[in-house]
Amino acid sequence: MHPQKIVALDVEGVLIPEVWVNLARHTGIDALSRTTRDEPDYNVLMNYRLEILEREGVSMSQLREVLAAMGPLDGARAFLDDLRRCYPVVLLSDTFEQFAAPLMEQLGFPLILCHRLKIEDDQIIDYALRIDDHKRRSVVAYQGLNYQVIAAGDSYNDLSMIRAADAGCLFRAPDNVIAENTDLPSLSDYDELRAWIDTAI
Repeated sequence: MHPQKIVALDVEGVLIPEVWVNLARHTGIDALSRTTRDEPDYNVLMNYRLEILEREGVSMSQLREVLAAMGPLDGARAFLDDLRRCYPVVLLSDTFEQFAAPLMEQLGFPLILCHRLKIEDDQIIDYALRIDDHKRRSVVAYQGLNYQVIAAGDSYNDLSMIRAADAGCLFRAPDNVIAENTDLPSLSDYDELRAWIDTAI
């Protein structure tokens, strides 16, 4: 009997806009637009972000207002609904529970595994990673449960997940990530991604 399939998707840039890019746009703090596409070391990136938020006095309440106004990318809800009719789907993200909650509601409450912020007096004071390298380790764990994992993402921090999967591809990745990973399929729209998932394994 063939193993069952499960689909693992990155979230930001795949199903929702880049959260920090939108926060930068709405707060006017351009430095917040830096993402894992620019800085592969997540701890370096997050400490940089927290320093900026503290320096600029940005509260969690202010961030929630921006997050509440953000919606999924065009076509993302329909794509995810259709995909979930055929496969179990897990979203593997380096975002945080507090950021993801309003957006997951708009996506029909899919399963998301992500991190958690530490908040005191309406200020983000720290963050707690669920586990190190959690995207790749989640893929390996599902494989240990006899699933064939099909994975898609767009950034440097998705590569370990994509390469650990039984089948993996880049989706709407920037040119530099595509150029450095020419052995991976690179797709750009949901119909294309949906068709690839059906035939990947």
